[in-house]
Amino acid sequence: MSDPHRLYEIRCPVHGFIQINDWEREIVEQPAFQRLRRIRQLAWTDQVYPGAMHTRFEHSLGVMHVATRLYESIETRFKEMLRKELGFDEAGFRREKCLVRLTALLHDVGHAPFSHAAEELFPFQDESLPEDKRKRFKHEHYSASIIRTRLRDVIENHVLNQNYHLRADEIANLLEGKPQAGRALLWRDLISGQMDADRIDYLIRDSIHTGVDYGKFDWRRLVNSVELIAGVDDRGLTMGVSEGGYHAAEGLIIARYFMFTQVYFHKTRVAYDIHLKRALAELLPGGVFPKPEDTGLSDYLRWDDWRVLGALADGKGGDHGERLARRNHFREVYHTPESPTADDVITLGRVREALGDLLQAEELSETSAYKFGRPDIPVVSDNPDRAVNPLSTVSSVVRGLLPVGKVMLYCRKEDVQEAEKRTQDVKGGGG
Repeated sequence: MSDPHRLYEIRCPVHGFIQINDWEREIVEQPAFQRLRRIRQLAWTDQVYPGAMHTRFEHSLGVMHVATRLYESIETRFKEMLRKELGFDEAGFRREKCLVRLTALLHDVGHAPFSHAAEELFPFQDESLPEDKRKRFKHEHYSASIIRTRLRDVIENHVLNQNYHLRADEIANLLEGKPQAGRALLWRDLISGQMDADRIDYLIRDSIHTGVDYGKFDWRRLVNSVELIAGVDDRGLTMGVSEGGYHAAEGLIIARYFMFTQVYFHKTRVAYDIHLKRALAELLPGGVFPKPEDTGLSDYLRWDDWRVLGALADGKGGDHGERLARRNHFREVYHTPESPTADDVITLGRVREALGDLLQAEELSETSAYKFGRPDIPVVSDNPDRAVNPLSTVSSVVRGLLPVGKVMLYCRKEDVQEAEKRTQDVKGGGG
């Protein structure tokens, strides 16, 4: 029988040694979590950047490590504020730290095979709604369902939980951002915010494994610059950043912009996403994943990268499965600028029309490196008045970032020459 008070160390190429206790180790050993070893972080990105073979498993451990660092930074410097505003005592601080660690560890446990690339095949939550009102399930719904069912026993009944009485529903509620999370909603910024542990880890980890430097920034400075601010919104306390450290927050945002434009939206990587989605639609019953409930969840957990790759090796997945297996992917023949103007959209329409039946796929790659408005990161002045201002007004760099909405058009490899000719004819004609 293992010693429940023993600590274990796991080597990580990003953070060095990550320490876990016996409770966390038992959660990690569960089949639902071990499945993450068989789900790559960046889908088929290794076809462009061969080192991108890392998985959701190591990323989840990394997010727990970074979330812990963020929590400890806040607790150390704002303990009295937390006591006064939220009524935490020493036992409460220890309990909240456990809650943050487990939520961070399990935040991605519900991911589909090949991660985000397959999320367009999640089923609709309510199919009775009109098509324009329907919303698909997200991987967070699957994560919450797995936590409430498959992982409930190991979370709630471990000996190390005797002093904390953490419930699986608390972790799931915090992950989903539900009001039932109560005062713990404060910690959601650590797991799912504009400068959260998830973004910090995946940007640096993806950068290392792809061999690029775009995703690197001074994350340790950011952790040490985190502020806790009262009265910014209806949650009571909000996570922000000090004026002296806001450049580290800028670094994260710029790193995210570069990683999306240079890695995640790479034209060949996007082509593989197209083939994966269409091949998976052939493999999945009804063309969608099972719902995250009852027997559907059991079926869903049997889907991982290995199962998909095995099916493709057996010749399943139709034409797109064959293209994945033989690396005979679609080729990009035209794309708009990252932030297209009205004229760019008109030209796109003309190119689309000129390509006609040569056009095999059209992909919109869109993201915002930073969200303006209500979720704006608060910056606390270093002056005695400690005035609070949104990062978007403090930082000219962030203020100048435009949303990315790049459209890419693809054709078959054998049609590239003709497609390029038609595209040039449109542009040459003043389009």
